[in-house]
Amino acid sequence: MVKGLGDSIEKVFKKTGIDKVAKKVLGEDCGCEERKEALNKLFPYAKVRQFTEDELEIYKKLIPSIKKGSLSILEQKSAVKLYNKVFNASKQLTRCSSCLKNTIKKLESVYENSCEL
Repeated sequence: MVKGLGDSIEKVFKKTGIDKVAKKVLGEDCGCEERKEALNKLFPYAKVRQFTEDELEIYKKLIPSIKKGSLSILEQKSAVKLYNKVFNASKQLTRCSSCLKNTIKKLESVYENSCEL
């Protein structure tokens, strides 16, 4: 996941081959990783949300149903409650399937961020 300017620059350098040139000229430990992290801290793109351990456990219980594409009413309530807690929102349970898909998609993103650790 792209966290900030440092990640974007790293992507460009890898695509163009500049990263390999830098490693040849400056050595394996050329300081690129430290510069990337510093740039990400100075110029972040967005706040990266992550689940707490409790939230992660709640989401993990929903994964089988999410993969099947069919959440029970109780699971939908759990997903909306989790969404509200994570995003400090006040979403209500709805019959709108695209609204539910959007909620799940955002929770999946937080899950992916939480699993990068």
